[in-house]
Amino acid sequence: MAKSGTKQFLTEIFSWWSGQTWGTRLWIWRFGDYVGSDEFGNKYYQDKKADRRYVTYNGYADASTIGDGWHGWMHHRTDIVPTQSNYVARGWQKPHVKNLTGSGAAYRPDGSLLSKGERPRVTGDYDAWSPE
Repeated sequence: MAKSGTKQFLTEIFSWWSGQTWGTRLWIWRFGDYVGSDEFGNKYYQDKKADRRYVTYNGYADASTIGDGWHGWMHHRTDIVPTQSNYVARGWQKPHVKNLTGSGAAYRPDGSLLSKGERPRVTGDYDAWSPE
């Protein structure tokens, strides 16, 4: 669902969690060079003078949506932009899974207040603290 022009403008002024802000848009327009985008629609920029790298998220600002190849580039582990190097994920790298924290599908181990089941019994390597 696309936002109307006015709604998009007001969202960029007053909220940072639902994408880029107006200040970010101006900063990137003035100082940033577009270097590529990932499979999730996130756009990546590099500062023209300083060694800074930026991402504008496609939707909510959620760092877990940065693609595998782009993660290394964003954290300065490589200077090669993934779109230039034909990045291929390694066999041990898992595909992206959306961050489900705070949703009904979040991980809830046995013993959690929000899950069914009972916490496993403590083994001999742990002694529970008890006040005297």
